[in-house]
Formats: sequence, structure tokens, C-alpha cells
Amino acid sequence: MSTPRSVVLERLAYTLTAPALAVAPNLSPDSPVNQVVQLAGVAGIGGWILAARSEETGAGRKILRWSPLVFAAAVDVAATYTTGWGPWGLDALLAAGWAAAGSLILPFSRHARRRHRPALAIPTPELRPTPAPAPARPDNADPLTHQARKLWERAGIPARTHIVSATRHPAMRNDLTILLRALETGRPISGLSEADVAAAFGVHETDVSLSPVAVQPGRQGGPGWLEAHITPDANARRREAPTDTERWADRVGGPKGGAPGSTLVHKTRDHERGVTFYRAKMADSTETPRIDLPKVCRGLGLPEDDSCVFVLIDGSEFLISAFDKPPLSQIFPATRELLTPDAKGMYVCGYTITGQPVKTMVYQHDKNAPAHGLTLGVSRSGKTQFFAIHMAAQSLDGHVVWLSTVRKDEKTTVLGKYIDRQGSNALWMARSLRAAKALCEIRADMPWPHDGQPHDYKPGDPRCPYRQLNVYGDEFMTAAQDADFGEFIQKDGEDLTVTGLKYGISYNPAGQSPFAHNGFSTEMKDNLRQNSRPVVFNMGSPAATRKAVEGAMENAYDVPTIPARYSRSEGSAIERAMRGEADPENGVSTGGVAVIVLDNGRAVLMRSLYADFDTDLSELFPDEVNRLTDYEISELEKRGLWFDWNEPVRPGEFWPEPDEDDEDTSRSRRRGGGGGRGSKGDGRRPEQVASPRQALEAIKSLTDA
Repeated sequence: MSTPRSVVLERLAYTLTAPALAVAPNLSPDSPVNQVVQLAGVAGIGGWILAARSEETGAGRKILRWSPLVFAAAVDVAATYTTGWGPWGLDALLAAGWAAAGSLILPFSRHARRRHRPALAIPTPELRPTPAPAPARPDNADPLTHQARKLWERAGIPARTHIVSATRHPAMRNDLTILLRALETGRPISGLSEADVAAAFGVHETDVSLSPVAVQPGRQGGPGWLEAHITPDANARRREAPTDTERWADRVGGPKGGAPGSTLVHKTRDHERGVTFYRAKMADSTETPRIDLPKVCRGLGLPEDDSCVFVLIDGSEFLISAFDKPPLSQIFPATRELLTPDAKGMYVCGYTITGQPVKTMVYQHDKNAPAHGLTLGVSRSGKTQFFAIHMAAQSLDGHVVWLSTVRKDEKTTVLGKYIDRQGSNALWMARSLRAAKALCEIRADMPWPHDGQPHDYKPGDPRCPYRQLNVYGDEFMTAAQDADFGEFIQKDGEDLTVTGLKYGISYNPAGQSPFAHNGFSTEMKDNLRQNSRPVVFNMGSPAATRKAVEGAMENAYDVPTIPARYSRSEGSAIERAMRGEADPENGVSTGGVAVIVLDNGRAVLMRSLYADFDTDLSELFPDEVNRLTDYEISELEKRGLWFDWNEPVRPGEFWPEPDEDDEDTSRSRRRGGGGGRGSKGDGRRPEQVASPRQALEAIKSLTDA
């Protein structure tokens, strides 16, 4: 390291001046040299005084700098008053000490002078930008929060927000939650997205979620605050091995899932019955579940098999049941114990998919009236089987039953042995409805024994002088379209449905369609649905099933689907098609499986009880057949309505007796109906016009009339 020239020269001056300080006073005490040295000392003392009184920094250095002059004057004065060179050469020692002290204090004293080079040679440092000092932590932030703030500032302070705190998740290395607030007080946080947070912390956008901050004691909340959850580790584990709740939230309850807006309450397994239950509810209790069952199955990894996976909706909650085997393929034999009604007129008519008994009613205990019946379904769906158990329950409760069908078949003929009356043609059905209507008039005037006055029917009242009558009309749709008697069947059936309950008479039609053009008027459907528990078997399509229960439910789209056949999925249909293999034929018929609408408007899928027509049905029915009273029969005979209803049409029974010379008019009236007992007007029904020629003939007939 080289020494600066000024330092070398100053040290040389001290070395040369030291001998003069020792020699000059001894040679000539009055020498001008002594006077100059003493004046310099006085100037040095003046410099001390000024430096001490100055308010600027560096006073000590200035005093140290003036010290050589003051000490030089002191050495000169001392040499003047000593004899010779003084004892032990004191003058020479003082001069040498002064020179040595000046050389030693020189590096310190030079700092008092401005724009002066340093006393020691220092290599020129390389020019580099000076790093900014670490920011102070006035709020004593922990290292994790401080590091998160640095990353946030490096990203440009997204959405002008400040990180209040950062909290690491337990047992997670890279997962944390940061609490954000707006930089400006009173301003809401807007424009901040998951992508902004993900870019700041170097994670994927899907690993970030934002949530509002609720107001807590000691901390504000609201739109000016926000929490960001950064969870790359948890999401990696969630993608590889999700829990049941996480799987539901990601694949079922999401906006694109099979049950959007829902959360899983719990998942349970019943090993004995071989079923897994998924109980869920809507996050917003005011919303109604919207469930796409095939989509839910795909999200949960279940087979899309509608014979094993079912949904039950109850308000904002719902239950998904996944069975190992089709539960409705099981057969539940009917017994007299199950079919015997209780004190409220309820009996077990079937079982649900979960094994719960399903009950229906033979009368309405809460309304103090009989119960109508509405049974719908395509052919071979199980309607007649349900008729059998329902008639048995009514008979066990002491009711009278009439059954009419359009055509004779084995099952209805067998049922005729255990009920009051049974017939198998449209004429028989029309006569039974006409007799039932007449019974309304008869019972309206029947006195009750306790007070001799007529009263409305009260189920279960032992004072009632007559029994409840249940009139069945199988294949009502076909009968209502009969060319000769369809008009009478439709009109009398509607009247009986509207007015029969007061007199202890219920109507139980069955058919394949509930539409008006098939015989069901709006008034008739409304009364049947509101005064019964409709039972809908396989209607051929889900849309037809929804139409059948429409009006009896708050939301017809909650109706469970009844497929044509239950078939377990085996293998892949695509692979079988590529190999040219036939699809497996292992379906189980869904005959006897029905949807029953309960009183609260909730539809339940059930398997109805099975009545074996190949065996004796006497075990289900009472020992004696319930009949009308003698008084009722005599009154019907007076009106000409009680006889063998299988007889041909009696003259004037449905139409006016024709004139002998007007046979054509007679045939026309027979085709369209006519006036008679229980009919209004002439009962004519216009013929359908299928061609222009028929239209002209119709116009001519009107002109002739």
C-alpha cells in the first residue's frame, strides 16, 4: 500500500523542525526563530478556543490538528529556560518526542480538513448499486408474513392490497392463508382474482381460493378485507386420494356437477342390506335440489344403473342409495296381517327400495270421508295385482266392492268370487256407475238409527246404516271411448267422483292415460288426486309418469324413473360392439314396481305386495262377502237398476224407444247415445268427419233437421 505524498512531506517537516526546536533556544534565546515558534503556539491556542466554541461537528479533530503548533511552542519555551541542553539532554528528548507525536497523530488530524485525500491509501472500490436497507417492521411481522409481503410487492401489489398476516397450514410445507386489506381505508377490494394471487406466489390458479372475511372482535371485515387460501400441497393430495367430502365437492356439488350447490353430510354403508347411502343437503337451504342421477353416478364412480341407484328428495336434503343388487326385484307376498287396515284406515301396500313399508288408505281419516283410487300403468305393469290387495284391504274393513272391466280376463274373474259384483264389458260398467249414482240419492234419505235423521257418511262409525261402496273401473280409458256407452261411463264416472264421497261411495278407475281426451276430465282428475294416494306403475316413459302425477305433487320432476326393465350393466357396450357380441339378456321385469304419491306430495318408488292368483286368495279376503243392505237393494229395484247387469240392453234403458218406421234414426241414436234415465238431453254425440264427402252429408243432415 503506497503512502500519499502530502503525508510524507508533513512527516519530513516534523523531522527537520525537531532539531531546530532543540538547537535554536540554546544558541540564541532572542533569535527570531524562537519568536516565530512562540507566535505559532499562540495561534494554535486561538485555534483551540475557536474549535471548542464551534457548534459544528469535528471539534476534537480540529483541536488535535492545532496541537503540533502549541506543543512546538511549549518545547521552545522549555529549551529556553533550561541550562544548556538540560539534564539528560532534555531539550533533544522533547524535540524528538514532539516529532514522533506529530507523525503519529497526523492520520487522525487530517480528517478535520475538507476536500483532502485520506491519510492512508485505500484501493478504489468497484462501483456497485447500494442495496436498499431492509424495511423496518413496525408491526413486528413474523418471517413468513414478511416474506409473503416481499413476494406481494414484487408482483406489483395486486389490486392495491396489503398483506396483514400470513398463516401456514398445519403439517403443510407450502400451504398458507393470507389476510388482505385494501391499502386505502374505506375502499373495497375489487379486481383481485385467483390468477393474481397464484402468479405472486408461483402456484397454479386452481390451488388458490378467495373467501370473504367476517367481522370479528378486534378485527374489521367486509368488502375491504379478503382471505386467500393457497393450498398446492393439499390439492395435490386431494387429486390423488380425495376424501368422500372432497370428491363430492369437486365432482358432484360443483357448478358443473350432478347436484350443483350441494354438500355431503355423511356416507354410510349397510353391509347387511348391501347398500351405500350418500346423504347430502343444499348449501343454501332455500334452494331445491336439482339432481342429474347419471351425472352423480359418474362423479362418485358408481355404475350408471337405474336399477341399483336411487334418489330420495326431502326438502333441501336428499339421499342417494347405491345397492349392490336391484332391491325392487325382491317379491313381497301379501298377507292378511299386512292388508288389515288400522284405526286410521291405513294398511301396508308395498315396500320401498330401503325396505320401509309403504301405506295407503281405504278411507280418509283426517277428512272423515272415503278415499278414491287412481291407478295408472301400461299393460302387464301390475295394476290388477294392486287391485287385488286394495280390494282385499277394503273387504277386510267391511266395504262393498264392485269391479268392472272392458274385457274378461282370468284375474278379474277370480276376484269376482270374493267381492259383491263383477262384470267384463262396457255395458256392465255403465250400469254399475248408474246404480252407484242412484245409491247417492238413496243414502241421502236413509235415516240413522240413533236419531232417525240422515247424515253424511262417517268412516268407522258403527251407527252408519250402510257400508262404504268402492266402485272399480279397469281400463277406464278404453271404456270411456266405447261407441255405445262411452259417453255414459265418462259422465257418470265424473259425477260419482265429484259427489260420491258424502254418501260413502268411492270411485277407483284404472287406465293407461290420465288425459282428458281419454275420459279423465279436469274435475275428475283433481278430485281423484286430492282424495287418494295415486299409484302409477310403468307408464312407458318418464315424461308420461310425470304427467300422470302432475297436480298431486308440488314438483312433478321429482318423480322417480321406472325403466321398462331392470338390467345390470355387465362389461362395456363398446367392447361388445367391437367384438360383435350380443348384449346380455339378464333383465328383471318391473311389473309391480310403482310410484305412489303420499299425502305430503312426495313420490316414493315401491314394490307392491304380490297376490298369487295361481293359489287360493281366500287367505287375503274375509270369509263372507260384504253386500248392500236389503233397503238399498229394494230401492235400486224400484228404480229398475238392480238386476243381472250382463243382460242385453233393455228397451229405453239408455236411449228413447225408437219409432217403428225410423230404424235409421234408432241406429244413429245407438251410435251416439241418447236420453234416458240419468242422462241429460238427447245424448247425441257428433260423428267424426274423416273426408269431404262425410262433411257434405253432415251439412245436409243439419239442413234437413
